[in-house]
Amino acid sequence: MNPLFIEFRDPLFGIIVFFALVFVISFFSYWWGRYKTKEDSRHLDKFIQQFHTLPKKDELSELIENGNISDKSWHLLASSYFQNGEFEKTIEIYQSLVARQKNPSERRDTLFLLGRTYFKAGFLERARDLFLQILKANPRTPQALHYLLLVYEHLRQYNKALEVLEPLDELGEDASLDRLYLRTISLMNDAKLSVEEKGHALVAIYEESHQLSYLIFEYLFRHNPPLAWQHLDQSQCERLSDLFWQLQSKDYDLDIIAANGYLRELFSAKGDVDLAKESEIFELDVLIKLKHADNSSATLSFEYLCSGCKHVLPFSFHRCPNCYGIDTIVCEPNLTKDRFEKNLSFQ
Repeated sequence: MNPLFIEFRDPLFGIIVFFALVFVISFFSYWWGRYKTKEDSRHLDKFIQQFHTLPKKDELSELIENGNISDKSWHLLASSYFQNGEFEKTIEIYQSLVARQKNPSERRDTLFLLGRTYFKAGFLERARDLFLQILKANPRTPQALHYLLLVYEHLRQYNKALEVLEPLDELGEDASLDRLYLRTISLMNDAKLSVEEKGHALVAIYEESHQLSYLIFEYLFRHNPPLAWQHLDQSQCERLSDLFWQLQSKDYDLDIIAANGYLRELFSAKGDVDLAKESEIFELDVLIKLKHADNSSATLSFEYLCSGCKHVLPFSFHRCPNCYGIDTIVCEPNLTKDRFEKNLSFQ
């Protein structure tokens, strides 16, 4: 018998076969696992890619017309794109939905969403045309009227915006603040009136309504500081902090500043007067201490909170760009490094 031959009854033969089978199975399992992992990864990448790229316009229209996906799902997708600021994709979806919808109420709702998206994206004339189209068929639609008013305001067509208020009044909507606001900004932009005439007219509006304090006194302090100081509502001083901070020293009224506790602290923190040694407001107290220590490395910056939606913006506003509320601005001071530091001499 061949000495190299191992008889199948030999226990060693069985062990060799066992390990050979384990090796073969492990080998094929390993490579099959790698293959499946690669295929799964490729499939997952392809799946995720669908969320980064929207089908072309023709493909999108075909997908919507096929009806494989419900209108509600398309609306959810469009809403997601709208919230992320991807207005082009949102518009494509709404346009395709409008083209296929037959139900008048559904079509009206989608047209409104499309008009809102046009407005948010800055296509004001397209938005205006859509809202007028909605109101022609459904005149009792307050949401469309409100957005049409905003469109006319952004187009500076204040007379047309005021006309929109009439149907809102008939629908029982409270538009008194909108009317006052439009009257005020229309007055400010009236080229036929002089700055002096505008100033006195704005003072009359404020004394009559005691609203729009930031809008009115911003204009007055910018164009006619003596008139602003003369008619200043001292209960609004904290709200107007940034306006005072931007004033030049030649425009100060020291008598009014000295008579008002908050103004004494604010202007002392600014460093132009020395009327307060401390303040209960942390930011002002720090600046006052720094000024007394001859250290002017810090100053105030301001951010602006909407009291309606609590949205914070780095710039002032008269109508909140988020919730469109009027006269909701709250001025919040923050300590920051002074940008205008003294130059160091190399001599």
